[in-house]
Amino acid sequence: MTAFAGAEREIGGWAFSWEIRSVNHRYLDIALRLPDSFRFLEGEIRNRIGLGAKRGRLDVILVQKKNQVAETGLELDIEVLRKLLVASAKVEALHGKPLGNFTAIELLRWPGVLRESDTDREQLAPLLLELLGEAMDKLVSVRANEGAQLGELIGARCLKMREHIAAVQKRLPEVQAGLRQKMLARLAEITARPDQDRLEQELVYLAQKMDVAEELDRLEAHISETLKTLRQKEPAGRRLDFLLQEMNREANTLGSKSADTETTRASVELKVLIEQMREQIQNIE
Repeated sequence: MTAFAGAEREIGGWAFSWEIRSVNHRYLDIALRLPDSFRFLEGEIRNRIGLGAKRGRLDVILVQKKNQVAETGLELDIEVLRKLLVASAKVEALHGKPLGNFTAIELLRWPGVLRESDTDREQLAPLLLELLGEAMDKLVSVRANEGAQLGELIGARCLKMREHIAAVQKRLPEVQAGLRQKMLARLAEITARPDQDRLEQELVYLAQKMDVAEELDRLEAHISETLKTLRQKEPAGRRLDFLLQEMNREANTLGSKSADTETTRASVELKVLIEQMREQIQNIE
């Protein structure tokens, strides 16, 4: 589900901030953007995010900025400087004569020779993970509030589905009786006298073929399970996805078996409600 959360803190002259954006996704998909010096934390970061989120695409960004009021320290990379001098000596040897003297300032301008001193990254790691925990707590809270609202909307549609199911169940005896009368009326137009035993068998077969009681019972069972799932504390998105698929299958069968316009209309209304719930369930973890 969609959400945004962040947390920031000043640590050792640096301003660190976590930004987490969440959008709908069928599975958990984490996209990390970390400063190079903290890439060693990627595995632990993914583990901790997985504890708080089970579904959705999460864009997670760690921003590191030097505090302007903090004193800036500089470090000389001796190894880079040594390699630079060795390379310069090789060039002079190939040329056969000195190329000229280098001043200290010119050497210091070479990329990588002089750099800002870094705070010990191992020392910062637990503090950054703690800050990530704060951001994740905020994200989980936002997602929980949204999930609660979606749960109420889905629950309301489940109750609406029950109304349509109850209406169809109430009309079943009337529909079956009407179907029987319609068949008898058509047979009455036939001059040949039908075999009564065979006729009764055919009527029973037709009644069974057009009977939608089982589909209605299964729809009611799926609705009950959906409402039960919404009350659970653990992630329910995938289970709800499955239940919606089963509901849609029963609603389609109800429409294909329909013997009157009211049952057909109820089937359409059920499928509309199911599709609305399917869209909402994509936002539920």
